[in-house]
Amino acid sequence: MKYCNNIIETIGNTPLIRLNSIPKHLSANFYVKAEYFNPGNSIKDRMALKMVEDAESKGLLKKGGTIIEATSGNTGMGLALVAISKGYKCIFTVSDKQSREKIDILRAVGAEVIVCPTNVHPSDPKSYYSVARKLNEEIPNSFYPNQYDNSSNAEAHYLTTGPEIWEQTEGGITHFVAGVGTGGTMCGTSKFLKEKNPSITTVGVDSYGSVFKKYKETGEFDENEIYPYMLEGIGEDILPENVNFELIDHFVKVTDKDAAIYSRRLAREEGLFIGWSCGAAVAGAIDYAERNNLGKDDHVVIILPDHGTRYLNKIYNDNWMKDHGFMEERDFATASDLIKKKDQDNLVIVEPKSLVSDAIKLMKENGISQIPVVEEESFVGSVSDTLLLNQLLESDSLENRLVGDIMAPPFPFISINTTIDTMASMLNNQNKALLVRDDRQGVFIITRNDLLSEVVV
Repeated sequence: MKYCNNIIETIGNTPLIRLNSIPKHLSANFYVKAEYFNPGNSIKDRMALKMVEDAESKGLLKKGGTIIEATSGNTGMGLALVAISKGYKCIFTVSDKQSREKIDILRAVGAEVIVCPTNVHPSDPKSYYSVARKLNEEIPNSFYPNQYDNSSNAEAHYLTTGPEIWEQTEGGITHFVAGVGTGGTMCGTSKFLKEKNPSITTVGVDSYGSVFKKYKETGEFDENEIYPYMLEGIGEDILPENVNFELIDHFVKVTDKDAAIYSRRLAREEGLFIGWSCGAAVAGAIDYAERNNLGKDDHVVIILPDHGTRYLNKIYNDNWMKDHGFMEERDFATASDLIKKKDQDNLVIVEPKSLVSDAIKLMKENGISQIPVVEEESFVGSVSDTLLLNQLLESDSLENRLVGDIMAPPFPFISINTTIDTMASMLNNQNKALLVRDDRQGVFIITRNDLLSEVVV
């Protein structure tokens, strides 16, 4: 009889599948590693098993213990399956942006789930990182795997995912593409592949609102790069120890919208019913291939981390897609359309150490009503005509003060695919303008006048 002794013996050896429809306009060959064939329907099963087994061998996890982890859902599922097989209890903290399905699935396999706010600093006591650490300190015989900094995470992919890809491509892989969150999948796999062939190019897929891409390219951890986004499983507002930037040759950023659209395309055109970050990985791979003119001798392998059942009420729900401007009933222009008509060289900025009188002069000379405040290439604040007028009415000596003393918070960044209707709803008394970053040309400012110019012909 051929059978598995328990569910965790089915982890790994997932198939490599060729993409036929989506990249047909390109010459390169594209293959996806479908990790939803793992028993927990995600790639996280691999490292969940490795983290637990390593903890057991080190005496960090003993019989009857409790596994406590901060997770976006998939790692929790992997840990829960391992815990069931080995007799442990589980408590997971998740952020409130995670899909309802992920939370329900974790509870269905017996885990206790604590939902924490997303838009707080990682060090905030309410963050899902902090809550997990606190529970670990308070609960006896508990183990906090900490997938972000636990080397067993990357080691799992060095020992399994990398060798599988090398064998499946018979060493023919030229490019490896994966989303970067904890960094384990990307860096563990990349380490193995680069040891086999140092010329393999590794491409990390990042989200807008995450720090990875800029940190890789400049070495700067820029908090102004951090802003809310909806995409789950990739991107971070911290630098996990498992993210080894030396093993990642390039980063590409993908918007929430593009990731959602590509996910639905993969289901409809390739028969791959996969998760949101899978769409991001494929969108990033296509973008990279287009920009770098990959040809018929290039073989691109892309990680598809999880399954579409996690997102039935999000990206696979038409009403949700329409509500978020990802599937418009009306064909609205996007931020990308607007900035094509703008001259990036005309972005007027002021520094915090500039005088208020200088800001007023710039507004008059350029016929504008608002200016971003920039310090060492970081957007740290903003000034507007309304702010200056109100301040001038209260103080006769305002013009001789520094901009940094009176500036308002920085204008929010938006995705390049944000539609006009969404932008219009974001412009209010608090947000006088919006900023959008184009990887090729830099940062642009969008105002009410820009929206009016687009709508009124």
